[in-house]
Amino acid sequence: MATRHFLTLLDLTPDELGYLIRRAVTIKNGLKTHGPTYTPLPNRTLAMIFEKSSTRTRVSFETAMAQFGGHALFLSPRDTQLGRGEPIADTARVLAEMVDAVMIRTFSHASLETFAAASDVPVINALTDDYHPCQLLADVMTWSECRGAVRGKTAVWIGDGNNMCHSWINAARQFDFQLRVCCPEGYEPDAAILAAAGERVSIWHDPRQAVVGANLVTTDVWASMGQEEEQAKRAKAFRGFQVDEAMLDLAADDVLFLHCLPAHRGEEISATLLDDPRAAVWQEAGNRLHAQKALLEFLLLGRVD
Repeated sequence: MATRHFLTLLDLTPDELGYLIRRAVTIKNGLKTHGPTYTPLPNRTLAMIFEKSSTRTRVSFETAMAQFGGHALFLSPRDTQLGRGEPIADTARVLAEMVDAVMIRTFSHASLETFAAASDVPVINALTDDYHPCQLLADVMTWSECRGAVRGKTAVWIGDGNNMCHSWINAARQFDFQLRVCCPEGYEPDAAILAAAGERVSIWHDPRQAVVGANLVTTDVWASMGQEEEQAKRAKAFRGFQVDEAMLDLAADDVLFLHCLPAHRGEEISATLLDDPRAAVWQEAGNRLHAQKALLEFLLLGRVD
């Protein structure tokens, strides 16, 4: 079989993604009832390449491999030949001779694609400037745990048309829900990614109109990693786009709020929103572990019935 990679949500079929969500819930519930006794990846190794800082991604992948009986290696450009100019494809070929899978958190999505094209072992996108598919596995898992099936429902993205927004657009395609992207003019998502989603995704510019009747509202920081010098400019552009309790009051009665974290309280969200009972961000963060366990199991072992 050809090596399967997970660079965007579009690398798996809707059926496979649905399986991953169900499998993640099964793994999570098994951990609660039986303890960490399920170890399907003994002696398997995951190389983790980090060019961007991380809390949830590193801890969840490293913990997932440890609890599955395997091992994770943390690699940074400062510690590897990537930082001294070794071609990306050469590093990919070398690692494929030694490890069972590679997880990469980096800037350029094109570089990730170059790495994956040269790799004989699965490559996982743990965030690029264009996409963050692992986060969406946890997000959809949390949404379905809290509110049931997501198909046909309406989600609202409020904020920058960034990598998280792009992955929410792909999620709308793959999980078959409606997505309203609400952003200031000039901060829309990539036009090609948007066009490919067709009628499932619409663009809005007034957040209080966008959230009316919505089943889920989600957002992210206004300045992503690498955009810190734009903070003041973006704070001005995004004025009025802060998600607060009053905004959620305009949504459906059972609205759920998610945030990929870290959050800047008092900026993209009100200072108290994460403590609102409609917010499920801590469950969402914890689900990174379980969703990525299901992903690792799937890429290395296939479906487990």
